[in-house]
Amino acid sequence: MIHVSEEDGVICVKMVTRPGKIGRTVYMYLVDGMLIDTGPAILKEELVPFYKEHSFDFVTLTHSHEDHTGTASWIMQNRNVPIYIHPKGKAICENPVSYPKYRRITWGIRDPFEVYSLGTTIQSNHLEWNVIYTPGHAENHVSLYHEESGRLFAGDLFLTPEPKIIMKDESIPLMIESIRKLLNLEFKSLFCSHTGLVPNGRMMLKRKLSYLENLYDKVKDLYHQGYTVTETRDIMFPKRYQLIEFSEGEYDTLHIVRSIVRDITKKVEF
Repeated sequence: MIHVSEEDGVICVKMVTRPGKIGRTVYMYLVDGMLIDTGPAILKEELVPFYKEHSFDFVTLTHSHEDHTGTASWIMQNRNVPIYIHPKGKAICENPVSYPKYRRITWGIRDPFEVYSLGTTIQSNHLEWNVIYTPGHAENHVSLYHEESGRLFAGDLFLTPEPKIIMKDESIPLMIESIRKLLNLEFKSLFCSHTGLVPNGRMMLKRKLSYLENLYDKVKDLYHQGYTVTETRDIMFPKRYQLIEFSEGEYDTLHIVRSIVRDITKKVEF
């Protein structure tokens, strides 16, 4: 299911997979001739009419995850427009990948597609966007910022102000660094790839930063008291979320603790 609306001069495409069951929501955006992300392959039949009804000059991907790149191959084959991603995501997009079963069920399987490497800026019809490297959720994650309008597209960096569970490859310390980087910008509108336009975006991003910094400090304190990663997880996150089992461990509260401990020990070794 897709729903198209306009917010702050941006066409917002809300996409919901398997509504009423274990559906997931993801957004893509169209602004000044630039399409930001391409949605999941599982919704291709619904997205193709949107692509045919709307013109865009190029695609910028916030990162390589399949819920953001799922219909990029269709665009490559049917629309004569370039697709861009951070250089660290280029090889991922251009080659077949094997996704865990739960991700195939939720988002479908995206086909490989040709992609160009992003620089530090990208020009849409009338606007120049700063391309800001913001890892943490993914190694090839970027955010897009237009200074004059104050629009900020933060990809999957925001999601929720108080995350209790993350993917195995995510990093809390890198998220903290990336959010601090974005909070140095004078943005007015915060667009998230899974929650849409975030009301009071700056305040909510500050709230997330504070939450993550407190997490880091608590894990650090327990680490110095001699608690193991598992013991720390049990103290801080006693609840066992269904997503842990559903994702076969790719999502886990344990990954929050591990990413912080990894950062602490790296600094100690340095």
